[in-house]
Amino acid sequence: MPQEGETNHPIVIAGAGIGGLCAALALRRQGHEVVLLDKAARLAEVGAGLQLSPNACSVLDELGVLGDLEPHAFAPNFLQIHSARSNALLAKVPLGSFLKERHGHPYWVIHRADLQSVLLDRVSQTPGIDLRLGAEVQTLKSTPYNYLACEYRTGPDTHSLDCRALIGADGVWSKTRQLLPNHENARFSGQVAYRATLPIEQVPNRWTGDSGLWLHRDAHLVHYQIRGGRELNIVALATEDWKDETWSAAADKKALLHVFKDWPAEVRNLLALPDTWLKWALCSVNATGPWTHGHIALLGDAAHAMLPFMAQGAGMAIEDAAILGRHLPGDVANIPAALRAYERQRKSRAAHIQNRAFTNAQVFHYSGLPAMARDAVLRFSSPLQLAARFDDIYGWTPD
Repeated sequence: MPQEGETNHPIVIAGAGIGGLCAALALRRQGHEVVLLDKAARLAEVGAGLQLSPNACSVLDELGVLGDLEPHAFAPNFLQIHSARSNALLAKVPLGSFLKERHGHPYWVIHRADLQSVLLDRVSQTPGIDLRLGAEVQTLKSTPYNYLACEYRTGPDTHSLDCRALIGADGVWSKTRQLLPNHENARFSGQVAYRATLPIEQVPNRWTGDSGLWLHRDAHLVHYQIRGGRELNIVALATEDWKDETWSAAADKKALLHVFKDWPAEVRNLLALPDTWLKWALCSVNATGPWTHGHIALLGDAAHAMLPFMAQGAGMAIEDAAILGRHLPGDVANIPAALRAYERQRKSRAAHIQNRAFTNAQVFHYSGLPAMARDAVLRFSSPLQLAARFDDIYGWTPD
């Protein structure tokens, strides 16, 4: 707690992605001054679609942005699961109004840039949050006083900012994570994701409405509408080596079509529609590694980057932000203890969901008898049974 006459120094957040923006709003609600640093000179559109399940929407509702997101979101009624080997429909999992009634908040799919834009607008309109772009955190140093010195760089210049704590929300290649003893670096999973979007007018009706999941040997496909239904988001995931010099790159459409050469013709026709594809190497950060050290804490992908096979990467970062705010009330006296409590509360859930994503990475890409057994389970499970498998994830709320 600040002493009499002492400046109420801010909490610094490294990274103005989805987790960092949500953390800034959550900490400001607790009364903290917040300085939000991001190394990008401009927050540009990155990635494509993502899924906001009820657990994430419960936090966004608490932060007061859910209504602003609605025009950008799409609420599919079902997830249709197909076998790409036989072209058969295996199951329909209820989403839409079913999940909203079951868990109290909607299930939406949305463009990442739209979510970031709405959060950024709210941050910009919130007094007490100072966003500084083109600024990359370098280190955090102790001082003889009751505050710390966060050093950050803008171009060739280094600056020092007095603060109470540093929150690393700077993604899978986090600079902040390197400040934690015994930290673990991100690891390539052996999986890549090809992503593209299309105006919905260019898409055959076969691919609109419900979300879709197609399963095959060593690869699977996901598609759903975003931007209020105006675009189709397509994600093709495959087991593949990574040979590019950076962790994201333009993709060769011919190479992509070759990966999916033995898939149904209608799927290949869909994949042939986009002129431009991008691909990402899918990397993860072990969620059981260290998240905190003294006045430093990690959040989102910096702490537990996970494979997208549970569609919970953004959701976990949003949840982290809410719980971090709970553990850091404005009059918090012992910040290191509060950050350790945040880590204890969040780590087991993040690790559990990360492990489920790893398991799905194997199950989705089965072949032979294991694939036949998986398909039989999907065929003979009721829609309610399939939906109930996600209750522990979707039913979570900040309280």
